[in-house]
Amino acid sequence: MIAQLTGRVDALEEGRCIIDVNGVGYLVHASTRTLAALPTPPETARLLVETHVREDAILLYGFADTAERDWFRLLTTVQGVGGRVALSVLSALSPRDLVSAIAAGDRATLTRAPGVGARLAVRLLTELRDKAGAMPSAPGFAAALPVTQGVAEDAVSALLNLGYRRPEVQPVVARIMERLGEAAPVDAVIRPEALTLAKEGAGPRGRVESRTYYGDKAEYLVRVGTDLVQAVQWNPSADDALSEGDLVCVKLPASNVQLLAVD
Repeated sequence: MIAQLTGRVDALEEGRCIIDVNGVGYLVHASTRTLAALPTPPETARLLVETHVREDAILLYGFADTAERDWFRLLTTVQGVGGRVALSVLSALSPRDLVSAIAAGDRATLTRAPGVGARLAVRLLTELRDKAGAMPSAPGFAAALPVTQGVAEDAVSALLNLGYRRPEVQPVVARIMERLGEAAPVDAVIRPEALTLAKEGAGPRGRVESRTYYGDKAEYLVRVGTDLVQAVQWNPSADDALSEGDLVCVKLPASNVQLLAVD
């Protein structure tokens, strides 16, 4: 079994790279985070490797650090999660984000990863809840999120009132406070924080109050905090259509509201 590769980066491709070790090129599948951490060809790099042997192929999965590798190992213990889906999860969520999502039972956050539907997200939460705390990168759920106070806590509180969840906003607020400093006003913290959350696919939560069908789309009135906003779902199937009272995650761009995920 191959556990580590050190060699020249020959190529960086979508979802994989080629590492040349003494003239032998190894095709290694990796998350977007690991690929982004690699140097540009033809620099030398080191990758931790998990080797999966199948009847028709030997697949190598590479990782920039032990935390991501250990999460890959844990994720692939869940039924329905193979190497490709595990890398999809690790591309969408960092180990820290995974700990936060599992601690909060946040199914919507897990479904941000391509290939993870609502049922698989529930299975991940159920099977990993008691295991994630033992991960080397996650000493315990209590330590998963940074402690906030002062302006940072005011910013978190304001965003919670808008419908965001603490596991989503708290780590991002902490990063912004580190950049802006403790003297930053709340408005200055919230503005880039909300923008960052939007880029990461998060959004405020609300409950469906009504729905109306118009041809190939369904329009919902969603209560987000004290506001009533309109969400649009295109070509909903019988399984995807929402009902009154459903909890949803919405993204608020400049001119409209888009349905992102059902919680």
